Amino acid sequence: MTSPTLLHLDASARRRSFSRELGDAVAGAWRTAHPGATYLHRDLALTPVPQITEAWTELCDHVLEHGITDPARYREAVRTPEQAAAWAVVEPLLAELVAADVVLIATPMYNFSVPASLKAWIDQVTFPKMSLAGRRFVVAYARGGAYGPGTPRHPYDHQERYLRDFFAGHFAIPEEAMDFLGTELVNARVDPALAARRTAHDASREAALAAARKAGGAW
Repeated sequence: MTSPTLLHLDASARRRSFSRELGDAVAGAWRTAHPGATYLHRDLALTPVPQITEAWTELCDHVLEHGITDPARYREAVRTPEQAAAWAVVEPLLAELVAADVVLIATPMYNFSVPASLKAWIDQVTFPKMSLAGRRFVVAYARGGAYGPGTPRHPYDHQERYLRDFFAGHFAIPEEAMDFLGTELVNARVDPALAARRTAHDASREAALAAARKAGGAW
């Protein structure tokens, strides 16, 4: 039986953040449950992925025009020096993604959505009609406020909703192969207007950490 692989991405600009804490809890439980398995980690904030270029769009056009859906064949799209440079950025990122059985994304909510560092990675590794079915995607998130169902700010959640739609729409990942674990109300630690919500934040954090440890050891 092939040893499983976990790809762990961090996107927070903070070196000590709640999303990193939660992601580390998931990864730690997974590595304990799978001794000797392959663990890949990429810090998208510490080592940012560059934005896509026009040459990258040309690679996508070629893949789409020629009906190429197997990531192993994407390199066939390279025909110019500029495209070769674009592919040099894509290739290691895509190799990590394709090799993974579980993709763990630890991300904060920034301005109602995901950080630019994470979006840049998504743009680089996503090609037309690309399927990653059979993999599990896990998102360990943190938010300054409360954005869950039933809260006044739920309509402003373009973090979880975006990622769910993206995984399903671009990578063909079914809902049952996605997990979202989150710590909310982290701004209650610093914002006087949210001081009364500190207890709710602490409860959210502890529940998320417990869920992360349980889930990480279950896959």
